[in-house]
Amino acid sequence: MSNNIGNLVDRVYREYLEPNDDVQSFSVLRDTLDADSTDTIVQYESEYLTSEEEDAMEAGAFIEVGKELMLVTDLNTSAEQITVKRAVRGTPLETHAIDDLIKINPVFPRKNVFDAVCDQIKNLYPTLFAVETKSITSKTGYIPLDGANDNYLIAPIKAISQYTDFSAGSDETGTIFAGVAVELVDLPNPFTYTNASGTEVTVTYSNNGPNKVNAIQIYNVDAGHQVHVTFKKKFVTPTSEDDTLTTIGMEDEYEPIVMAGVAAQIIAGRDIPTATVENITQAMQIQNFPVNSATNIRNSLLSYQRVLIQQARKDLRARFPEPVTINKISYT
Repeated sequence: MSNNIGNLVDRVYREYLEPNDDVQSFSVLRDTLDADSTDTIVQYESEYLTSEEEDAMEAGAFIEVGKELMLVTDLNTSAEQITVKRAVRGTPLETHAIDDLIKINPVFPRKNVFDAVCDQIKNLYPTLFAVETKSITSKTGYIPLDGANDNYLIAPIKAISQYTDFSAGSDETGTIFAGVAVELVDLPNPFTYTNASGTEVTVTYSNNGPNKVNAIQIYNVDAGHQVHVTFKKKFVTPTSEDDTLTTIGMEDEYEPIVMAGVAAQIIAGRDIPTATVENITQAMQIQNFPVNSATNIRNSLLSYQRVLIQQARKDLRARFPEPVTINKISYT
């Protein structure tokens, strides 16, 4: 399974878009490239290329390193140098290291696949959702939640508290857990309040998540007790290939769902290489979704994705039954 978004993008290429028997033209960098639009000379290794593939990098061609597409303006084969215009077609200007892969006229640009992964993760909600448990100290009134991604919280699923204390030695833990009632409150973003020390505090969320500040109110528990609240949560929007799937809220079983959706999104409305058609067709046949054309491939991928989503949703319902809500307060 993948550890981060970059690994997930690589897995989409490996399992759907770029089969091993359809080797694309590529080389590697002989020198670094800075994230500077004035650094326009790409040093490449010619030993990976045939003369025809090298000629394919003439002016007007596109090369790709990482998620950055570059437009070739000149080719010097004797010096193994390509002069390029950096970060074209809306791709990011990036820093690249020696031996980073250079793709020539890529069929499926990495930035497109990365964006499709982000779209598919975002679209998992509300059918599927992430889950996060937070430990909160109870007190009178509302408690603002100001963690890095707390604005992605949607609703409490369950809450328990160590609210009954026993004398030492009466049981193994010294406490007993019991369910308590909690309420999640949406506040404007930014939100300013005065804390217990009399200091004015402002909570602001400026990331890609919902434009709100969350606060929680806890009922029927004395102040000062630890309450463990499990929340339903939107998946955090990825911003980098280094973002881990754990941080985003992705579970292992969601990976195939995202991958099938990405493949369907990428191939929609376009001709795709024969080897890619055959690769996806074989993958779908293994999953009992036979196909025989590019259009049917897309439909089959979407059907396969729906089946995976239904299975994952059943699992979520079994693990996290919907709480009973009375007067906007969740009881579990």
